Amino acid sequence: MFAWTGLRLGAYAQYTCLPETGMLAIKPATVTSEEAAAVPLGGLNAWHFLRQGNIQSGQKVLIFGAGGSIGTLAVQIARSFGADVTAVDSTEKLEMLRSIGADQVIDYTQEDFTTNGETYDVIFDVVGKSSFPRSLRSLKPDGRYLLANPGLSQMVRGRWTSRRSSKQVIFGAASEKTEDLKFLKELIEARKIKPVIDRRYPLEQIAEAHRYVDTGHKRAMSSSRCNRTTTPGDTPTPVNRRSHN
Repeated sequence: MFAWTGLRLGAYAQYTCLPETGMLAIKPATVTSEEAAAVPLGGLNAWHFLRQGNIQSGQKVLIFGAGGSIGTLAVQIARSFGADVTAVDSTEKLEMLRSIGADQVIDYTQEDFTTNGETYDVIFDVVGKSSFPRSLRSLKPDGRYLLANPGLSQMVRGRWTSRRSSKQVIFGAASEKTEDLKFLKELIEARKIKPVIDRRYPLEQIAEAHRYVDTGHKRAMSSSRCNRTTTPGDTPTPVNRRSHN
């Protein structure tokens, strides 16, 4: 099985209990338990926003902050729908983004995507750091600007923009539905998406895992999950750690 336990205060543990009505699905046979554990947080958020953006085959989609847990799966989901995907992130993540299917990559430390003259059907800002007015100018008419982590100003301006123009600004908490988890399972089994894990930590090194995430240099789900120490014949139990970038 693999599952999503939701976001709440708590602690790391070797085991957790969920009701049979919870967000549970049979683990895809094509990935390990560790890889499956890395999917729900990033995958559910990525799929929620791309679905809200009504992604279609042939559309041009830009993902800002594409190298994190949400972004890496958003790149792959968008590609699975036949979109032309531009991934924006820092220098050290560009090769990884190419390897998971990004059609174009942009190093935000060297280039501002809003000044290159390209326009997009969908701009998905995973990290909340894109320029609001310049991103709107980079949208095609009827384009969608997806904000996974908007600030108050972006939310206010987004509602005004959506009412006053053909461009739509979409934000809000991701839905948590079992059918969405099962959809991700189908994509994994079809080999259309695969989680990227940078580093693995045993449970007793959880503090070190946090320190690595806090550097801001992790790739994808690098320290998003940890395993407890195992003994011969034992099976590692994945534990998720939330991180956006």
